[in-house]
Amino acid sequence: MVEVKLHDIGEGMTEADINTFLVNIGDRVKADDPLVEVQTDKMTAEIPAPKSGVVKQFLVQPGETVTVGTTILIIEESSSGDTHQIQENTKFTKNHQHQDNTAVTNVHQTQESTTVTRTHQPNEYSTVAKKTKRILASPYTRKIARDHQVNIELISGSGVAGRITDEDVYAYIQSLETQKPIENIKPIKETPPLITTKKNTIPFRGRRKQIAKKMTQSLYTIPHCTHFEEIDVTNLIQFRQELKEKKIQISATAYFIKALSIALKEFPIFNARLNEDQEEIELISEHHIGIAVDTEEGLIVPVIKHAEQKSLKQIHLEMKELTEKALNDQLTVKDITGGTFTISNVGPLGGSLGATPIIQHPQVALVSFHKTKKMPVVTDDDQIVIRSIMNVSMSFDHRVADGATAVKFTNRLAELIQNPKMLLLELV
Repeated sequence: MVEVKLHDIGEGMTEADINTFLVNIGDRVKADDPLVEVQTDKMTAEIPAPKSGVVKQFLVQPGETVTVGTTILIIEESSSGDTHQIQENTKFTKNHQHQDNTAVTNVHQTQESTTVTRTHQPNEYSTVAKKTKRILASPYTRKIARDHQVNIELISGSGVAGRITDEDVYAYIQSLETQKPIENIKPIKETPPLITTKKNTIPFRGRRKQIAKKMTQSLYTIPHCTHFEEIDVTNLIQFRQELKEKKIQISATAYFIKALSIALKEFPIFNARLNEDQEEIELISEHHIGIAVDTEEGLIVPVIKHAEQKSLKQIHLEMKELTEKALNDQLTVKDITGGTFTISNVGPLGGSLGATPIIQHPQVALVSFHKTKKMPVVTDDDQIVIRSIMNVSMSFDHRVADGATAVKFTNRLAELIQNPKMLLLELV
């Protein structure tokens, strides 16, 4: 027997929600076939089969939250010599022993049904297997069905091998909306009206629940300190317009990331990790910059790897690709792990003058870029001019760095952003 366990599929992951099983009891699977879809705080992922065999038992239920290391299901390993026997014996019954070592055996093997019974031992599930077709659909397609409270098993797939597409789900939803059932209206005895209140709720599970736990861990572990700054982005806006006229499109966030990378080379204390057990601060030379992306399922942070080695154009293109993948729920584990510093650009949303962002533990700092607005500014020669000013907030781990260092860091960051052509002095 092979125990399929929930393994760590993301940096710092401790638990995940069980979304749905992709196989049924009695199904024969090959190594690396997807078995179950899980949801972490960062992504939807599939747990593959470690070996070939027959699915024998589910030990958890959809909707349940399980920790890393928990056994999710059991596979009976197959080999070339016992293939025929496995095909004939996909029905089984298994009894668990009670804590007082009283053995209870009640095995029934039939071709019509499979029943797994257990004694009254806590924290175990009994499973009744039923033969249903395997549903082929991507995690995002399944999400669409869940959001519209549609049973995806009732939808016929038009894709290859019967795979259900996004269009299939939407077509099914539309067909339900066009159906108008006829209701039999019966006279009822007149009674006093009852006063009722409608309770609106939002499920607190999946990514939202995982985000909450991650943020709570960070806030209670790291002594946060937030430093606020104003940065003049007038020159940056003008420079971007000049490039745009030459058909060169680079987002403002790409400039921010490049400026941050240059500043981090000079202030490596903010691209670090604190190891309290070893009593040391690890300074990380690689700049893996996480970008906070607002999705329907909640905040997710894809990571641009080795920003210190990339040009403005490379950063812009990679950021655009990762953002699209995040919005379509297509990020992989590689896309969201390994971050050393995080940024959040909420300025385009409007209305944000400042915030106290929570650091992505175990990182030590995060910078958030806020609303830009035109303001009168007094120059060094006492002239009043109109400039575009952006608010910035930086949260940092006060165990690792002091406020004076944070001020110097943001001053350098402001200098680079206010003079964007200086970024071109970087060869990459």
